[in-house]
Amino acid sequence: MKRRDLIKGIGGGLAVAGLSACSGADPSGEVKESSKAKTHKWTMVTTWPKNFPGVGIGAERIAKLITQNSGGRITVQVYASGELVPAMEVMTAVSDGSAQMGHGAAYYWKGKAAAAQFFAAVPFGMNAQEMNGWLYYGGGLELWREVYEPFGVLPHPGGNTGTQMGGWFNKEINSLEDLKGLKMRIPGLGGEILKRAGGIPVLLPGGEIFTALQTGTIDATEWIGPYNDLAFGLHQAAKYYYYPGWHEPGTVLECMVNKAAYEELSEDLQGIVDTAISSVNSEMLAEYTARNAEALRSLKTEHNIVPRPYPEDVIKRLKELREEVIAETIAADPMSARVYESFNKFQQDVAAYHEVSERAFYKTRDL
Repeated sequence: MKRRDLIKGIGGGLAVAGLSACSGADPSGEVKESSKAKTHKWTMVTTWPKNFPGVGIGAERIAKLITQNSGGRITVQVYASGELVPAMEVMTAVSDGSAQMGHGAAYYWKGKAAAAQFFAAVPFGMNAQEMNGWLYYGGGLELWREVYEPFGVLPHPGGNTGTQMGGWFNKEINSLEDLKGLKMRIPGLGGEILKRAGGIPVLLPGGEIFTALQTGTIDATEWIGPYNDLAFGLHQAAKYYYYPGWHEPGTVLECMVNKAAYEELSEDLQGIVDTAISSVNSEMLAEYTARNAEALRSLKTEHNIVPRPYPEDVIKRLKELREEVIAETIAADPMSARVYESFNKFQQDVAAYHEVSERAFYKTRDL
């Protein structure tokens, strides 16, 4: 469903709800189902620690908006990672109906569907603004829902962190040699690229990162950016902080809904669910833009952290390996090939526009 169709649907749904409230019956004189004020008790499971800033609070906001805007006709109870199911079992819980909603990131499910990871973050790919453009108006959301169709899950863009940082390391990265044997928490396509560079990618949920880094179980980690990195205290476990986040240039979070549960809702309630998720998708990016700036200043001035750029030869090689990983992924999976064809075409088109808009403006502003 495209965004303009969503808005149209919401308007229609609210109009129907209003007429039902006034009349309480259809033309045949029978009482409508909506007038019975049927209620739905939903559960949302997440991959995030309890009340975690940004991503975790975003999930809480979605639940609160749905509950409030539906007048309690839908109540959504949120459970953090591990409270009901482990972080990496969120999609399974939503798919089998043990939870009606889930919040996480699509690259966690690449073992279920290789194409899923393209809807979270593509290394050296599109930023947040571009990803939203592709998903809402470039056919991306339709493809995403096609990928999840076999699982009975309806995905939505449920937030965006913006461009992330490169990560925290317990040693300096001066050359490609420094990546060899490096155990790093990094998911998705970025993890596969690190592996090709000689590193060892490790998939860990957020709540386990600090301890793993502090104890030496991993040598490095990417997480999100200054806002969340400071909240986790990662600067206490590693002192080298690198940028840019080549692996996640605009990470889309997802809010997924069990399709059968969604289809049980009246049209106006479906609209309320869709609108709540869409609202938080935009709001979260705004929050990260503001909070990351504040947290970076704190890391610099209060904790003496000086972010470092990756060496140019390291970035160049990672970008070369990205092409290899993408080529092999799409060759092995026809659905991934379809998704990436759409993704790549949109990126090329929007890059041509941004060359004379966003990029041109940044160059002018920095003169």
